[in-house]
Amino acid sequence: MASSTQEPSSSSTSIHRYNFEVFLSFRGEDTRTIFTDHLFVNLGGRGINTFRDDQLERGEEIKSELLKTIEESRISVVVFSRNYAHSKWCLDELAKIMECREEMEQIVLPVFYHVDPSDVRKQTGSFGEAFSIHERNVDEKKVQRWRVFLTEASNLSGFHVNDG
Repeated sequence: MASSTQEPSSSSTSIHRYNFEVFLSFRGEDTRTIFTDHLFVNLGGRGINTFRDDQLERGEEIKSELLKTIEESRISVVVFSRNYAHSKWCLDELAKIMECREEMEQIVLPVFYHVDPSDVRKQTGSFGEAFSIHERNVDEKKVQRWRVFLTEASNLSGFHVNDG
């Protein structure tokens, strides 16, 4: 794994080490073989050290390792797809990504894959359906936190993929 160093803003005196240039957050069942694999291969072909979840070491505790990897990434690409918000796992990743954006100035690039950014922002459409379920099964504070982070992420400049 390649490491790079970034000088933090003047308000901090520590140096942050990155093990990955890019962390990919996506719902595998929606995009793994039709979009995310191609993105991963193309980034790697350009020499960009990219992490996706199939790179975890066997035997590692998955959730803590993923959250650590997000912290060790310079950029997070979040691929919002139809079923992204149905996954508590994806929403927890997004929460960590947005925390790293705030605390470590991580760059976050949203990709809206066959979803309308306003559905992500307002939690309507399939995102609204997912939250109807989460509101019955998940702690209210956690659901509210996910909603805030989805809105923040959808307000970032990103990419909208409708075809291909």
